[in-house]
Amino acid sequence: MIARDISSEIRLRAEEKDAVILAHNYQVAGVQDVADIVGDSLELARAAAGRREEIIVFCGVDFMAETAAILSPEKTVLLPAPDAHCPMAGMITGGEVKTLRERFPDAAVVAYVNTTAEVKAESDICCTSANALKVVESLEADQVIMLPDRNLAGYVARFTEKEILPWQGFCYVHDMMTIADVSRARLNHPGAELLVHPECRPGVIDLADYIHSTSGMIRHICASDKREFIIGTEPGIIHQIEKRCPGKRVYPLSEKAVCINMKKTSLEKVLQSLENLTPRMVVPEEIAARARVAIERMLQI
Repeated sequence: MIARDISSEIRLRAEEKDAVILAHNYQVAGVQDVADIVGDSLELARAAAGRREEIIVFCGVDFMAETAAILSPEKTVLLPAPDAHCPMAGMITGGEVKTLRERFPDAAVVAYVNTTAEVKAESDICCTSANALKVVESLEADQVIMLPDRNLAGYVARFTEKEILPWQGFCYVHDMMTIADVSRARLNHPGAELLVHPECRPGVIDLADYIHSTSGMIRHICASDKREFIIGTEPGIIHQIEKRCPGKRVYPLSEKAVCINMKKTSLEKVLQSLENLTPRMVVPEEIAARARVAIERMLQI
């Protein structure tokens, strides 16, 4: 079956099953094209909470499908690639969050959405890369534990007077981008603007023209008078930029910065998932109830 036939079959099955397909900006091009909504973590979290369909097909990694299942416990949430794990989400456990609370009893705990449900359940509020500073500034506490990404925490610390206590986790995709990559990209594309993700290392952020979430990058590029851009994030986003911002030229800061887990979702897996209504993401209610509080606090900001 050719890709076009698979895509048509997916759309037919989605309509028959009353399903909405959500895809992250890092997904392969075919999966992005067949989705109802393509976006970053914040946009997809909002979509999962607000859609009317009975079935949510989440083309992303495990924590994203968990978040959808937490926000919509009455719905069927499918993760077509059940082995699509986020390594950064695995860098901290709920037990470690409890230990942090004991060590810093006056601190608020902000969990990046790139965490497991059990970590969210032990946290006060969630954040994404797009709203992390706003979330931190909304808290009454003067001391804030941010987890698990040390680079996002360091970026937020630049703009707040609150004391930020970072967990030492990281996104391996963004953390692999270096100052040498920036020098090479600037040399090869001297007229291009450099946009990087806040999960990048501090030295890379220092050299960037702008720091944005993935969807923030797309909006910036579409609105800009500039024609050329270097992007310091996973190159899957280039497909969305080319679709939404015609005429713009985009170069990845690093060709090696590929999230292999985001690429595990294929059109074949999406179709199979819709046909069988598996694999289903289920979060135990005793965990989901507490995690839901942290996520909904974020969505209210």
